[in-house]
Amino acid sequence: MTNLAQFVEALPKVELHLHIEGSLEPELMFELAKRNNVDLPFKSVEEVRAAYQFTELQDFLDIYYQGMGVLQTEQDFYDLTDAYLKKVHSQNVIHTEVFFDPQGHTDRGIPFETVINGITRALNDGNEKYGISSHVIMCFLRHLSEEAAFETLEQALPYKDQILGVGLDSSEMGHPPSKFARVFARAKEEGFKLVAHAGEEGPPEYVIEALDILKIDRLDHGNRSLEDAALTQRLKEIQIALTVCPLSNYKLAGVTDMTKHPLRQMLQSGLKATINSDDPAYFGGYITENYLAVVEALDLSKDDIITLARNGIAATFCDTDQKVALSKKLDQYLQ
Repeated sequence: MTNLAQFVEALPKVELHLHIEGSLEPELMFELAKRNNVDLPFKSVEEVRAAYQFTELQDFLDIYYQGMGVLQTEQDFYDLTDAYLKKVHSQNVIHTEVFFDPQGHTDRGIPFETVINGITRALNDGNEKYGISSHVIMCFLRHLSEEAAFETLEQALPYKDQILGVGLDSSEMGHPPSKFARVFARAKEEGFKLVAHAGEEGPPEYVIEALDILKIDRLDHGNRSLEDAALTQRLKEIQIALTVCPLSNYKLAGVTDMTKHPLRQMLQSGLKATINSDDPAYFGGYITENYLAVVEALDLSKDDIITLARNGIAATFCDTDQKVALSKKLDQYLQ
């Protein structure tokens, strides 16, 4: 394992499923709370970490939205994003496509502009400082209404040069992708790339809706697709990428035994699976820890690791030249 672990640590990686609000470490949460005079229900960093011991998606979402309350100024969003970039630079991430949840902020009275400008300024600086290229994907909160998603889409249009795609996240059960069919159709007309969380908690039917109704370009999670043989075969044929988040699945009890994580089956079935961290501050690990968790639990080979890394690059929303440049960095490392 030692040699493989070293190989994984130095491997050039891309990350395609990362909620920037989910990278808010307890230390930064306290720092921002102090800066903005926000009262936290926790007395110490240790208490926050203890509160991060949840067992299901809703428990996580409750504290996730609570934690967002400390993010108030453009500088706060800049510092949050810069902290993430600094961390993943140490893990050899060379490209990232970052999710953010505007409704989690605008519903608190924080202007859309404050959020997007803070995040993109840090990402632009991160390209200079850390050599990490990036894109931004704005997610709609699926537990809110279609009308609210339309409002958010309208707010985003003046910032189209800063936002590459739209996605769908939050509580999956009871909120099928079809609920947002018209919003996604409008987003597609506006030229946004489309992604959606489906098949994390929700059934394979939700994945089919995301493909057929939302017409997504990439599938976030997708674990439960494997329960449907015809869907699995379809995902193999169309080679749509799945942004798999192993530690997230384990922490939220979608997977209760890491040795039974569906990633190995995805690879064996010829699906284009990728490795990502989801909400690393809450789920106990960034991208390297996610790679290491499945390498160990599933006894993955060096070839499997290389396949996952190549899948990640192929699945980015980069143009051809950028993909070639990213692949070159990986190839140089492998040589």
